[in-house]
Amino acid sequence: MEPLGKPAAPIAKGILPTARQSLRDLFIWNQRVAVPAPHGSNAPDTAEWMRPAPLRNPISLLAQLSARDWLFFIVGFAAWTADAFDFHSLSIQQTKLAEYYGRTKTEISTAITLTLLLRSLGAAVFGMAGDRWGRKWPMVVNMIILGVLQIATIYCVTFGQFLGVRALFGLFMGGVYGNAIAMALENSPVDARGLMSGILQQGYSVGYVCAACANLGVGGEAESWKIVFWVGAGISIAVGLVRCLFPESRQFLEARREGKKKAASASAFWRETKLMLRQEWKMCVYCVILMTWFNYYSHTSQDSYTTFMLTQKELPNAPASRASIIMKVGACVGGTIIGYASQWFGRRRAIVAAALVSACLIPAWILVEGERALSATGFFMQFFVQGAWGVIPIHLNELSPPAFRSSFPGITYQLGNMISSPSAQIVNAIAESHFVKSRTGKKAEAYGPTMGIATAIIAIGIAVTTALGPEKRGREFEKARPAGMNLAGSDGDVESGGREKGGSIEGQGGPGGSDIDEKKVEEARGVELVEKTSR
Repeated sequence: MEPLGKPAAPIAKGILPTARQSLRDLFIWNQRVAVPAPHGSNAPDTAEWMRPAPLRNPISLLAQLSARDWLFFIVGFAAWTADAFDFHSLSIQQTKLAEYYGRTKTEISTAITLTLLLRSLGAAVFGMAGDRWGRKWPMVVNMIILGVLQIATIYCVTFGQFLGVRALFGLFMGGVYGNAIAMALENSPVDARGLMSGILQQGYSVGYVCAACANLGVGGEAESWKIVFWVGAGISIAVGLVRCLFPESRQFLEARREGKKKAASASAFWRETKLMLRQEWKMCVYCVILMTWFNYYSHTSQDSYTTFMLTQKELPNAPASRASIIMKVGACVGGTIIGYASQWFGRRRAIVAAALVSACLIPAWILVEGERALSATGFFMQFFVQGAWGVIPIHLNELSPPAFRSSFPGITYQLGNMISSPSAQIVNAIAESHFVKSRTGKKAEAYGPTMGIATAIIAIGIAVTTALGPEKRGREFEKARPAGMNLAGSDGDVESGGREKGGSIEGQGGPGGSDIDEKKVEEARGVELVEKTSR
C-alpha cells in the first residue's frame, strides 16, 4: 500500500470503540494503518492513512513466486485438497452409507458432527507443533495418519465402529489447515497474497469436486462408497510422502536463525503462548465467532445439497453428482477472483459484498427445477459463498499474532468448525421432519426451504460480524520470529520487545513484528527473575 502522509486517529481499543471505528472505516477507501512508537519511547502509538495499491495483472503476480515458492504453495494446496476430499467422501455419500448401515441420513450425519467436534483439538496439537518445530514433520505425520484412518473406515463392520473411527479421523483432520496455509502464504510475496489466498482456499472446493467425480464414477450402489474412500486414502498418504522430500519452510528457518540457532525451549514457548493469550484473547474470541459463521455458511449450503437434489428435486445420482461438480467449479472461480480482488477492494468489503449477494441468490438457488437450472444457480451461489471464503486464509493470517500463524488460524477455524459441527444434523433433522411437494406431486423432505432460510440468516450474520471487526491488510507477518523466541530469559541473546543485544530487528507492534506488548514482556521478565531468586 502507498503511504499518503496523512495522520489518522489511532487504532481504537476496546470492543465497542473498535466496532464503531471498523464500521466507519468500511466506507472509507483508504486503509487506517498503525504506526508504533519508537522503541523505548513513552509516546503513544499513532496511525496514518494508506492507499491500497491498484490491482496488478494476476499473471505478473504469479510470476513473482520462485520455483521453490510454488513447490511450497502446491504442497499446501494439495494437503488442503486431500483434507477436503476425505471429508466430503462421506458427506456426499450419506444416502449410500445410510443404506449400507441400515440407518437414517440424520444418524449418518452424526459422523460429520463428531469429525467437526474433534478437529479443534487436532488444530491445537498440530498447530502448536508447527509453530514450535516447523511446518514439515507435523504435516507429514498428519497426512499419513489421515490416509490410514480412511482405510480403517472401510473396514468398519458396525455403525459404532464407523462413528469411532470418524471421530478419530476428525482429530487428525484438524491439524491440516493451519500448517497448510501458514506454509503456503508465508512463502508468497506480499502483493500476491490476496490472489494466492483465493486460490489456496479453493483446495477445499477442488477436494469436493474430486470426491464428487469419484462418486459419479463408482455409481450409486450401496457398497461403492468404499472405492471413494480408497482413493482418498491414497491421495492423503501420497501428499504426506511428497512433503517428506521438501525442506522446512525458508521463512521459518530464517526467522529461527534471526533469534537463535536452535528451537525455543518448551518453557519459553509456553510463556510466550500464555502472554499472547492474555493480550490477544479478544481477537481470539472474534475470530472464533467469525469462523463459526463461516463454517455454518459452507456446511449448510453444501453438505446436504446433493441429498436435496436426490430427494426434493428427484434427480438420479449421475445428474445430481454433475450438478454438484459444476456448483463447486463456481466455488473455485469465485474464491480465486474475490480473493484476488480483496488485495485492492479490502478484505472486509469483499467478504461483506459476497455474503450479501449470496443471500439475494437464495430463491433462485432452491426454487428452480432440473439439472441445468440447478447447476447454473448452484454455480453462482457457491461463487459468492466460496468467494467470501477465498479471503479467509490471508485475513486470518493477518489478524493472527505473527509468531502463531500456524496455530492461531487453525485453532480459531477449527473451534468455529466445532461449534458449527451439528449443522448437517440440524439441516437433516429439520428437513426430514417437514415436507413439501415435489414437481411430480410426491411428498418430499423439505431440504430446500431449510437450507434457504438457514443460509440467509448466516449470510447476514457474516456481513454484520465482518463489518464490525478489524482488518490488517498488507501486514508483513513473515518477518516475525517463531513462537518462544520473542521473550527474554531463555538464553540471554534476545531482549524484550523482539530486540537483539547489540542491534535491532523489526520493532514489536509493527507490520511484521510481534504483537506482544513490551510492558507485559517486562512484567514477564520480572516475574521470572523473582521466581529464580526465590529458588
